[in-house]
Amino acid sequence: MTTLVWFRQDLRCADNPALAAVAGLGPIVPVYILDETPPPAGRPLGGASRWWLHHSLAALENSLGGLVILRGDPRSLVCELARACGATRVVWNRVYEPYAIARDRAVKAALTQAGFAVRSFNGALLHEPWEIATAAGGPFKVFTPFWRACLGRPVARPQPPPDVRLAALQGLGEGLAALDLLPRRPNWAAGFPAHWTPGERGALERLEAFIAGGLAGYAELRNRPDLANVSRLSPHLHFGEVSPRTIWWQVRAALETGDRTHTRDVEKFLSELGWREFSHHLLFHFPTLAERNWRPAFDCYPWLEPGAELAAWQRGRTGYPLVDAGMRELWATGYMHNRVRMVVASFLVKHLRIHWRHGEAWFWDTLVDADLANNAAGWQWVAGSGADAAPYFRIFNPVEQGRKFDPDGVYVRRWCPELARLPTEHVHAPFAAPARVLADAGVELGRTYPKPIVDHRTARAAALAGYEAIRAHGSRDG
Repeated sequence: MTTLVWFRQDLRCADNPALAAVAGLGPIVPVYILDETPPPAGRPLGGASRWWLHHSLAALENSLGGLVILRGDPRSLVCELARACGATRVVWNRVYEPYAIARDRAVKAALTQAGFAVRSFNGALLHEPWEIATAAGGPFKVFTPFWRACLGRPVARPQPPPDVRLAALQGLGEGLAALDLLPRRPNWAAGFPAHWTPGERGALERLEAFIAGGLAGYAELRNRPDLANVSRLSPHLHFGEVSPRTIWWQVRAALETGDRTHTRDVEKFLSELGWREFSHHLLFHFPTLAERNWRPAFDCYPWLEPGAELAAWQRGRTGYPLVDAGMRELWATGYMHNRVRMVVASFLVKHLRIHWRHGEAWFWDTLVDADLANNAAGWQWVAGSGADAAPYFRIFNPVEQGRKFDPDGVYVRRWCPELARLPTEHVHAPFAAPARVLADAGVELGRTYPKPIVDHRTARAAALAGYEAIRAHGSRDG
């Protein structure tokens, strides 16, 4: 009996519950369907994600020995393909975005009505969003008790890749090239391959490299964008090239067989997996998280209309080196260090007073690890409008953040090479450097490097004044 295996955000063979469940039951037909349902129902992939997806699908096709690739509406295509290949059952691993949940329910209903056996599995999270609940039975809204509840539950051990036998795939699907996922004119992703190896093998190699060379000291050094103490596993996790269970058990194994002094590093890293879980928990229980303020009081914040300031932020031309370095790293690599993500997000929302949705949309298009739950929860956390959010009065000073977390200016000099010759004491605030220092470094503000588009003190005061409207709104509601 043939089984149709519908791949989505689980582009791997190892620890793939849907694949493992049917591998021994007969031949399989593996399929990936590019679902480009337009807004408001769906949300097509951003450009950087499309680049990653192309290479991840190529890797999966090579691992399996074949892959049916289609584009269109899965609500009709899954049934049509199941009939065409003579399948008797259809399986997949669940995804948790609001549109995907509704779509999958419709697909399951159509398949069941047509007489197919259907099963879905958890291949993306340590725990299902509905499994972790408060004492009252509701969703968690604060991370610490949520993660404590998660730690009280066992994590299933990952499964090895199963032996699979493919059914005949000739005449099925369009082929990877037909998806037209890669940029061409211009090829703005030309530099991506130097930084990334999409696919299951690349994910496992990245995990191994992190455990060997980045895990020690992670608890402190993860905040340093000039160092290599972050995992860079986020795009591999989003596309399901490695499971969170695999990461969990391999990291814990490294602690058990290695230096016990790294216990804090391991706990901190695993808690980052916890934040990923928490973000999906929030999106599942609050499906408008990516569209509306989680805290309705923030609806009255006096946001400014985006214009030239938004464009300057996107291009890394704000005049604040740490912000500009982060935005340039993003454009060149499809990635940004997490500490810098918080700084650039705070700058957009609190210095420029531009709604977090504009930043979330830019990240969605430019990040190779763009993930609806993580992206929305992260932006709302910075804005102060989300669950367990940063206090509204916490406004990052980009100069001080640079001095603290890029103390030698290595990160800034890499991504803002026009500032490379500035002395370290001035590299994070060239606008405050003496004229002679600027001249000696070949920096001409307003020509070779922009002047600040906003004054920090003035912007901070304006942001705090805006947040007073939220406090007043809250007191009226109370």
